[in-house]
Amino acid sequence: MLILKGKITQTELSCFIKDENMLFFLSYLFVIGLIFGSFFNLVGLRIPENLSIVKPRSACPNCNHQLTAVELIPVISFLIQRGKCKNCSSKISPIYPTFELITGILFAFSFYYFGLTTELIVSLTLISMLIIIVVSDIKYMLIPDKVLLFFTPLFIMERILIPLDPWWSPILGATIGFCLLLLIAIVSRGGMGGGDIKLFAILGLVLGWKLVLLAFFMSTLFGSIFGIIGLLIKKVERGKPMPFGPYIALGAIVTYFWGETLITWYSTNFLSTLF
Repeated sequence: MLILKGKITQTELSCFIKDENMLFFLSYLFVIGLIFGSFFNLVGLRIPENLSIVKPRSACPNCNHQLTAVELIPVISFLIQRGKCKNCSSKISPIYPTFELITGILFAFSFYYFGLTTELIVSLTLISMLIIIVVSDIKYMLIPDKVLLFFTPLFIMERILIPLDPWWSPILGATIGFCLLLLIAIVSRGGMGGGDIKLFAILGLVLGWKLVLLAFFMSTLFGSIFGIIGLLIKKVERGKPMPFGPYIALGAIVTYFWGETLITWYSTNFLSTLF
């Protein structure tokens, strides 16, 4: 809130208006993210089962109680009901509020990072795809082709209208992303799923050739770290497959927002000492 003490300068007024607009858009994108996050949960859980995302209405998986509008308020309904179904008191999966909140935060951060620019469109599209994929991969160990096929033409159109520099970077990035993961799958004899391979091709289209390589490194790094932690706390069994989608998503998000900064930092602090 602006408290007037005497005369206000034009610069102070401009800064206040700018801050007020920023707060409004951040709040707006956060709420929109919560709402879309709820929808992405539904898509990620229904598409692998070949179920409609339109009907039937959301219901408790335990007692089939159809949820009312009050029970579908993102995050808030979960907190009010203390994580339990209003009808049968069975526990509600924390996946729902978690990814609603993550989507809201990432939508708001995208605006904070890019502002009202065309790249904001790419950012929101990327976040949307990754949230759906993570939900699906966690639940079913599957990255649905239908999801990838839906987003691929969107990204192609966006990178035509909102190109990277150089313009051919998305083409080379998609080629590298696909071939790199395919090579790993062949060498490891199935150690990499088909969904992961196709996902990295799409990420290459969005990130470009340089950042898709960094995204792969970050994904494997996060996967290794969380895999080791899972083994230590006995949440992961040795030799048992684990979903790689969440780590791809995490690596892609980190790379998308901070990839150029990481590359510059690495080049300045390490490569410059070698050459």
